[in-house]
Amino acid sequence: MTDPPDFSQTPELLKSLGTALGLGLLVGLQREWARARIAGIRTFALVALLGGLSAVLSFTVGGWVIAAALVACAAVMIFGYLEEQKQPEPDIGLTTEISILLMFVIGAVAVLGHRLEAVVCAGTVMVLLQSKEPLHGMVRRIGESDLREIGRLVLAGLVILPLLPNREMGYLGVLNPFKAWLMVVLIIGISLAAYLAGKAFGGSKGSLLAGVLGGLISSTATTASVARRSRAAGTAGRSLAAVTLIASSVVFVRVIAEVVIAAPGAWPAMLPPLGAMMGWTLVVALAVHRMALKAGHPAAEESTPSELKGAVMFGLLYVAVLYGVALAKEHFGTTGLYTVAAISGLTDMDAITLSTSGLVQNGHVDPGTGWRVILLGGIANLLFKAGLVAVLGGKGYVRPALAGFAAMLAGGGAILAFWP
Repeated sequence: MTDPPDFSQTPELLKSLGTALGLGLLVGLQREWARARIAGIRTFALVALLGGLSAVLSFTVGGWVIAAALVACAAVMIFGYLEEQKQPEPDIGLTTEISILLMFVIGAVAVLGHRLEAVVCAGTVMVLLQSKEPLHGMVRRIGESDLREIGRLVLAGLVILPLLPNREMGYLGVLNPFKAWLMVVLIIGISLAAYLAGKAFGGSKGSLLAGVLGGLISSTATTASVARRSRAAGTAGRSLAAVTLIASSVVFVRVIAEVVIAAPGAWPAMLPPLGAMMGWTLVVALAVHRMALKAGHPAAEESTPSELKGAVMFGLLYVAVLYGVALAKEHFGTTGLYTVAAISGLTDMDAITLSTSGLVQNGHVDPGTGWRVILLGGIANLLFKAGLVAVLGGKGYVRPALAGFAAMLAGGGAILAFWP
């Protein structure tokens, strides 16, 4: 049970009540703008303040007062709803009514010592209320086949994945069933997200969004997913190549963030060459994206992607590569830092980035060697994804994607060779 906040200081009590009142005004502003008949800006502010004051009273008379106030608020809301139904054009939705109850609870939460949680919840409520048209429009564009694929993603990610053991096992101790199946889930999810993004935002915006999200989640999984999609008839290869290359460039944004976090004392010396690599890959990716737009053939409307079989095959390939990496490490030993970087970077950039940054921060590796090790891992990662493109991609997709990867690799090699 949460201990009651110390209200011995009046300003603390006023701060909590002020937070409740302000959040009520925030959500009420949206409802007033939407011209909700039952409640507007004043009603929402008063309901939130009622929740806050009932929480204050609960410290003295018990928690029942919150329940009683909530029941009273619900009764008033029901009465208002019944009166609304008598109007010539009644609003049959319950959005405003549910929002009123939420704001009562949020007001109470703010006073019970959870102001941050209350602010986050109130902000979420306002965003959901304001996003009515985009959300409804997205739902109208989703068909039965889309729902079936969403169901597959739920089955793979929310039913099967939590049941798998999350530990290394088997030969060389590198097989982790949870992580292997997670790659399957990522491919299904990224493919579906890219398809829905293209459907919701159109060709160019959808490609950019899909590439950015893919790079933040897993550029390797994104490459495998997009390469398989490129085989479908009617798919514009350049647009999908842009998605792949954008995802690969966003990886270096993530790498820079990890270096800053893991090596706070050394990142100024490591970031310039890594930043140059990030900038070069972004230039290449955006150039291919621009060529796709100039060609006038954005990604065509596609059928709902069915990625389960292909995702499972990639999961098996991912496990095979992990075993290859483990065998190579056992053969070369961990003393060859560059060799380990080149091998481990094939499938994962996070591990080599964080471990090398930690070594630099602790003084075991100098910053000049550190950024070169990380960049070598990034080059190996680009090579691995170029291989996926060549093996899995369709004819119109392979050429621009491989040309982009070749340009990225050339830039990375030049930085590695000539950076002082």
